[in-house]
Amino acid sequence: MAKRPVHHHPAKHHPKKGGGKSGGGKSGGGTSGGGGASGQQPVFAQPKPSPDPSGFRNPVTDQGFSEIQKLEPVPEPRGAATEPILTLAEVYGDAGAQKEAAITASGQIVFHAVGDTGSVEGPTTQSLVADKLVSDFQEANPADVPSFFYHLGDVVYYFGEAQYYYDQFYEPYRNYPAPILGVPGNHDGVVYASDPAPTLAAYLANFCAAQPIVTPDAGGLVRTAMIQPGVYYTFDAPFVRILGLYSNVLEDPGVISDEGGSNPALDSRQVDFLTAALKRVKSEKYTGAVLVAVHHPPFSGDSTHGGSPTMSADIDSACMAAGMWPHAVISGHVHNYERFTRKVNNMQIPYVICGSGGHTPLSSMRGVFRTPLKIDSTLTLESYDDTDFGYLRIVVTATTLTIEHHPESDGGVTKTPDDKVTVNLQTRALS
Repeated sequence: MAKRPVHHHPAKHHPKKGGGKSGGGKSGGGTSGGGGASGQQPVFAQPKPSPDPSGFRNPVTDQGFSEIQKLEPVPEPRGAATEPILTLAEVYGDAGAQKEAAITASGQIVFHAVGDTGSVEGPTTQSLVADKLVSDFQEANPADVPSFFYHLGDVVYYFGEAQYYYDQFYEPYRNYPAPILGVPGNHDGVVYASDPAPTLAAYLANFCAAQPIVTPDAGGLVRTAMIQPGVYYTFDAPFVRILGLYSNVLEDPGVISDEGGSNPALDSRQVDFLTAALKRVKSEKYTGAVLVAVHHPPFSGDSTHGGSPTMSADIDSACMAAGMWPHAVISGHVHNYERFTRKVNNMQIPYVICGSGGHTPLSSMRGVFRTPLKIDSTLTLESYDDTDFGYLRIVVTATTLTIEHHPESDGGVTKTPDDKVTVNLQTRALS
């Protein structure tokens, strides 16, 4: 008998207060989340803004990265639920109910998404993207202010060790005044062969904590750890559900299952999760947007990685078993921006890659393409940008899902995306 979905309720615990100086003697700026009398509350940014860091506190010493050949087991989520669930209200603590009510009243939710943000050469490129992300909080209309940042994986490079979280995560986003959650990438799960730390140890500590405590990896900054129930889970917010998957540690391809027994380190849990989550969408007659988020992209036209066809087949198998398909699939891993349209039955589904969050170098395409470029009868490359860092701004209303790409080179004063697609949630038509 299948396990029921479990909603995550973090335990009550008072967080430690951050102290000391951040890298280069800098502290951050922004606002906190939560606040109130019921115990520990999440904090999202420093009380005062500060300039970007000029260097790393702990320079990256493991740049002799070589491709990993061994898959790692996927940690069980808290509660061992078939469908672990986290809500936006839980993420905001005591302010959660008010936050969700305000979003619902405004008629839309806005959030950010991008992956591959960790930079091993220094903070410059990551800071360019982070600064433009923060500029989106200066909107005149409160309904346009982002409610969270969904990270598409590869928070740190090259190996997902705790010592890199300060320079590659906490310091760059010290001014980001909203929650940051997401799914891990392959570099977040990779460990040295001689490293005693298990796979994903630092990611679990900083993104999957039982309560929003300040971890030692924050290095004196006050952002609290995220409270994801695991590395795969449903994130439920007003107007949108994001079904996050972990595609493991290989450079290529992405893997989410044992693939019929060929991957003995893995099992079918993630495919079972995705099937259960999509079945619940269908049985509840859920009318909001449904997104699948996974680090490795199912399709890519880049010259380095390419897509993950077997992983894509696993996702398809869950969709077919549930009789329900997502409105969009978002990924990172490839260090550029690409948007495909896939035709499934009578539906049009955007598959969007945005892995241009700061890691260098950017991934070039396999050629110079005039878009739209028809790949086959079901797949079309609609747009790409392999020369600029940037991020996704995603807007969801009761009737539409809009995914925008914003290059950082436009600067904080430019709010016009260089590419966007809108999905009609009912008809599945694109515009």
